Amino acid sequence: MNANVDHEEIARFGKLAATWWDPRGEMGPLHSINPPRVRYIEQCAGGLQGKRTLDVGCGGGILTEALAARGAEATGIDLAEASLEVARLHGLESGVKAHYRKVPAEQLAQEMPGAFDLVCCLEMLEHVPDPAQTVAACARLTAPGGTLVFSTINRNPKAYALTILGAEYVMNLIPRGTHDYAKFIRPSELAQWARGAGLEVVGMKGLRYNPLSKSAGLTDNVDVNYLMHCRKPA
Repeated sequence: MNANVDHEEIARFGKLAATWWDPRGEMGPLHSINPPRVRYIEQCAGGLQGKRTLDVGCGGGILTEALAARGAEATGIDLAEASLEVARLHGLESGVKAHYRKVPAEQLAQEMPGAFDLVCCLEMLEHVPDPAQTVAACARLTAPGGTLVFSTINRNPKAYALTILGAEYVMNLIPRGTHDYAKFIRPSELAQWARGAGLEVVGMKGLRYNPLSKSAGLTDNVDVNYLMHCRKPA
C-alpha cells in the first residue's frame, strides 16, 4: 500500500513542518494561492456546507482548514507525521475542526470507497512516483456524482523557467529542490489518467502568482500552475 511513495519527498516536507502556517516563511506562497483555490473548489462543488471532503496530501492543513471553515466535514491525509501534527495543533488554536490521518490514498480507498462528496489533491501529484495511481485512488474515494479537483504544474520550458529557475533559485520563494521538472504533468496527461479512472473532465483553470505583490488569482492560461475539475458519474 506504500509503494506509491517517494520517501525523500516525505522527509523534505516533514522538515518544513514548522513553517506551514507562517505566511512569511518558506510556505508563504501557499497562503497567497489558497484563497483563489478554495473559491474555485467551492464553485466546482456547488458549495461546501455539509459536504464530506477529503484533502489528499494535506501537509499542514492549510486547505483542509479552509474547507472546514466553510462548513465542510473535512478530512486531510498525508504521510508526513510532522506536518500532520502541525495541522492538528493549528486546528486546536484556530478552533476549526478537521480530521487528520496518516494513511496513503490507495489504502484509504480500500477502507472507504465512495465516502466523500469532494476529493481534492492539490500540489501533490508532481511529488509521487505514480500520479495516475493517485488519481485512480481519488476516483475510488469519491461518491457517485461527486466532485474532484486536482492541481499540479504543466511541463514545458515556461513552467521550468518560472517554477524552478525563478521561484527556487532566483527569488528563493520556495526551498531549492522542491520540484523535479521531469515529474511535471501536462493537462492532457492528467485528463487521460482521470478518464482512465472513470471520471469526466469538466474544466480547467490556470493559477497565477505574483511574487512581488504576493497576490494570486485564477486565469484561463494553464501554461504553468493549473487546476482541473472532474466529476464522478452518478
